Formats: sequence, C-alpha cells, structure tokens
Amino acid sequence: MPRTARTARLAGAAAVALAAALTLTACGSGGGSGSPAKVTQQKADSPYDGTVLSKHFDKPELQLTDTSGQPFDLRQKTKGRSTLLFFGYTSCPDVCPTTMGDIGVAMKKLSPEERQKVDVVFVSTDPQRDTPQVLRTWLDSMGGDFIGLTGDLAKVKAAAKSLGIMIEDPVVNADGTVTSTHGAQVLAFLPSDDKAHVLYLSGTEEKTYEHDLPLLAKGVAA
Repeated sequence: MPRTARTARLAGAAAVALAAALTLTACGSGGGSGSPAKVTQQKADSPYDGTVLSKHFDKPELQLTDTSGQPFDLRQKTKGRSTLLFFGYTSCPDVCPTTMGDIGVAMKKLSPEERQKVDVVFVSTDPQRDTPQVLRTWLDSMGGDFIGLTGDLAKVKAAAKSLGIMIEDPVVNADGTVTSTHGAQVLAFLPSDDKAHVLYLSGTEEKTYEHDLPLLAKGVAA
C-alpha cells in the first residue's frame, strides 16, 4: 500500500490562541506523518529540549472510560501531576506507535520514584474500535502504567480543540482500513498549575523525552 500523508490545520479559537505557531501533522491507516510542524515562538532559555509554549493551555475537561472500564476524569485524576497527553489511535501504522514507543523507552530510564510522578495519557481518536481491552493490550507493549482513555468522540474532539489540536472523524477506506486524522503532537502539563507548558512535535526523538522526563518528574518550571 502506498504511504499517504495528510496535514491537519488548526481551527477555531484554539488556532487563534496558538497564533499560527504550529502546522499539525496527522497519521492515517495507510501512511506516514505530514510535514514537520513548525514553531515560531518558544522560550530560548528553557531547561527543556521540547518546545516551550508562549501560551499555557489549561488541562481540558474530559470524562471518558479508562482501560479497566471505569470512568476517568482527566482533570481530577491527574491534578497536581506532571502529565503527557497524546491523541491517537491503536491501528495507526506510524506516528502513534512511534511516539508512544519513544515515550515508553524514555520512561523506562527513569527511576521508579520518578516514574510514579509522571502520567502518560493516550486518548483514542477512534473509540469505536479502541475498546478498553484493545487500548490496554496496545499500551502494555509500550508502558504498562500508561493511561488509555476511550469514549464519546465529540468530547475528545472538543478537548483536543481547546488545546489547538484538530481531530477528524475516522474514515473507513474501501479496503477496510481506517484513517483517523489528528494532530500528532504531545503536550506536557506541569504540576504547579496543571497547564500545558511544553510541546513535543511529531518526529521528536526519544533522546528528547529522555532528557525532559526527569525535569517533568521534578516539576521543573519551563
């Protein structure tokens, strides 16, 4: 199957808030990521290797179902904790497993005490297929303590939009594969204010996460 790529554009109020700082990439069931996202504003003296946002986004209000089948309130459950948040889907052939795999490798290099201070949350953009069991099986190959959330796609899209991330409804292709177009960046929320301060673009290398995760575990200001 030929590799395909789609580039998602920011929309609505979230796009204005980001002030055209990003060009989002997306992944589909038949292809790779789009053009690398471009950042026009970032803090030069930050200790983080990731991109520090000039605008800090609130952690979205989002109530979904976790991989144990229980209700999960994102704000409540991760309050006061360093949190990495990524939107994607388990049948994605490229960006999603690569991103989560890199985070998983970096997390394994933290001490047990440090790992306990960082939540990694994966929110499905294809909830019809990403059941709690499917999510758990997929996430376990990368991080057994990763949090997987699935549920109402309208809620997922609204939460993502509040962060400047576009998500489109999944499309079933003629060959039965599924394409779920979504922004492919990871946002890091700091425990001091539960706001997103650091951005990791599609294609971020594992060594960047390896450098930044200990800082996130300590809640170091961006």
